[in-house]
Amino acid sequence: MEHHIFSADNATPLRLDVAIGLFIPHMTRSAIARLIEDQHVKVNGKVVSKSYKVQFNDSLEVCLPDPKPAEAIPQRIPLDIVYEDEHLLVVNKPKGMVVHPAAGNPDGTLVNGLLYHCGDSLSGIGGVIRPGIVHRIDKDTSGLLVVAKNDAAHVYLAEQIKEHSFTREYQAVVYGRVKQEQGTVSAPIGRHPVDRKKQAVTNKNSKPATTHYKVEQYYRGYTHLRLRLETGRTHQIRVHMAYIGHPVCGDSVYAGRLADKSDLQGQCLHAAKLGFVHPHTNQYMEFEAPLPEYFTNFLSRLPKD
Repeated sequence: MEHHIFSADNATPLRLDVAIGLFIPHMTRSAIARLIEDQHVKVNGKVVSKSYKVQFNDSLEVCLPDPKPAEAIPQRIPLDIVYEDEHLLVVNKPKGMVVHPAAGNPDGTLVNGLLYHCGDSLSGIGGVIRPGIVHRIDKDTSGLLVVAKNDAAHVYLAEQIKEHSFTREYQAVVYGRVKQEQGTVSAPIGRHPVDRKKQAVTNKNSKPATTHYKVEQYYRGYTHLRLRLETGRTHQIRVHMAYIGHPVCGDSVYAGRLADKSDLQGQCLHAAKLGFVHPHTNQYMEFEAPLPEYFTNFLSRLPKD
């Protein structure tokens, strides 16, 4: 177990989780909350509640438990498999499903379902938590993912992503009227300088990122877009759309208060098309997933412009 002891030097009282976050900036707010609830945090030698306000000169002791070895377990979860052979499969992930286990989502993920469906027939490159996972989409993004069943297929597919020859086309509804009917956003993306849960357009510790878009339909106060990824950075479409002033509808992370205007419970973003060269046949394959119900229902409520 790792121990940290800090002395608070704040002039005004701070919430306990906020104070700890200042001393251990790499930890998320939810992880800090779990430490407090599990009584791994003491103030002046005593266990306190999460509502405690840290005062000047308070002594904070934080104990970080040793990480537990994590391994995804098979679970019988219904999967919408679009295509499958001995080398790979393409799955249509529903909105709300996490791709692989992580803190806060230990099971019920796509990987848990894949392990039940495929058994040992998944590539090992992603380790015990991400077997077969070549690329990811966010929990609240729906749509297509390709999964590798062996290491050779995994490497072959990953190389296509690296070389930008992997087709990934999305559809999204964004806030406001996008002036240009088609265009390109080319802006580097890296970790947000303040909020560690977010990405941002920045020149510091970033990587090049390019997103192409085309207007599908204008609505009053909204635009339905088709987008194609040239690169695949974390949250790329969400960050780029917010950067040009048209965040994705329902995106509570990048749209701010605008996200409260809809009842989407997550961003209106769908991975609609996937294309790649098959690692065994060397033939180009392309798959499409129709817009899901949450997406079409949202569009049906918008007046066309």
